[in-house]
Amino acid sequence: MVLYRPVGEAEYLLIVQSGYRSFPPRLPEQPIFYPVLNEWYAIEIASRWNQKSKDSNYKGYVTRFTLEDTFAARYEVHTVGAGYHQELWVPAEELEAFNRHICGKIEIVAQFPKK
Repeated sequence: MVLYRPVGEAEYLLIVQSGYRSFPPRLPEQPIFYPVLNEWYAIEIASRWNQKSKDSNYKGYVTRFTLEDTFAARYEVHTVGAGYHQELWVPAEELEAFNRHICGKIEIVAQFPKK
């Protein structure tokens, strides 16, 4: 399953530090890790929210990665707005296992503001 994850600068730098192999642990106030199912939704979040947030250092990135289908199947797809606003909800305590089922590397496919 191909998934996307919009991130701010701090999370982006931690992904780089991992060799583009894993997402960092969630902060205590972040009980859910939510990768999204389509690039447009990820772009919307990164450009409209991350890029405008001081917490993201006014930068947004869109990551793309592949997760093993059999592992991805354990998570229900949630639609949280428009029909294309689809996410998987991964409990924070399962993120380490989730990272082990990523196939290959995490790619950066968009950056905001654009270079």
